[in-house]
Amino acid sequence: MKGGEKNETLLNYNSLTEEMIFENNGRKLAIAQRDFVRIDTVFIKDRKFIPLIDLFVEIIYDSNWDLYVEHKCKVEKLGKPSGYGGTSKTSAISSQASLSADGNFYELKLPSSYEIEPYTNLWLKKNGQLYKFINLRELKKLYKDKEDIFKAYVKKHSVKYDNQESIIEFIEYLETN
Repeated sequence: MKGGEKNETLLNYNSLTEEMIFENNGRKLAIAQRDFVRIDTVFIKDRKFIPLIDLFVEIIYDSNWDLYVEHKCKVEKLGKPSGYGGTSKTSAISSQASLSADGNFYELKLPSSYEIEPYTNLWLKKNGQLYKFINLRELKKLYKDKEDIFKAYVKKHSVKYDNQESIIEFIEYLETN
């Protein structure tokens, strides 16, 4: 906590609701946004999360510039059974599936008729400014003055947005050249 005290409890990050979840008397609760101002850092195993604006982000690099990961996921309802053993997402077959919430209480079991696809947004903090980028093209905009270096490095090193280590090495290179 920002006041120096430590609270130890079982925690997990729910990328579906984008909340930090803890267990209290057998119930799974989300840390309320009103408590963000009191929280300094959340440690889950060897990973560090901090509150940023109205969400928790994981710190993956901390130096002259910081790199944060916002963990998210897309939820898609699977197709309904249709003729000839196939499925259809547009067929008129209907069924009821809901994700209900009682205050901040969540049952974290997603019905089997849904598919989850995790993805991330990256946040770069440098010179006190915070920049969100969701692909290399957006990162390139943050380094307009280094366009030639940017292109040459990407071509030579095959940088991939979804490879955090390659992004860290790439930004380190851009920051030092």
